[in-house]
Amino acid sequence: MFIKKLQLFAEQMKMQLTALYLASQHSAVSNWIKWMSIAVVAYALSPIDLIPDFIPILGYLDELLLLPLAIYILVKCIPEKVWQECIIKAKEHPVRLFHNRYAASVIIFCWIIVMSVFGYYVWHWLNH
Repeated sequence: MFIKKLQLFAEQMKMQLTALYLASQHSAVSNWIKWMSIAVVAYALSPIDLIPDFIPILGYLDELLLLPLAIYILVKCIPEKVWQECIIKAKEHPVRLFHNRYAASVIIFCWIIVMSVFGYYVWHWLNH
């Protein structure tokens, strides 16, 4: 019973991530929401987590709490009509999200840039 609920949850998240990706391509969605949607989809597909998975129990909190919360907030920011349209498209034609080495290298490169900028500002803050 629990396994089936978990599988359903995972399938719904996958469909919602696909719909978020589609929403990020829609002209009726604001640029800020587009960028946030792309960031959430990239984070979901990224091999790098805020909380590493090897930490028992805590390692899966981002997949079980943070990611669904981010999806929920973004869904509330997307116009209802656009979201329903994206959900229908995601159900009818599932998009294969980034299943190649090029996309993985782009995601890793983005993480390197983000961490470098973060490290620069932390270093600058500590030296003042």
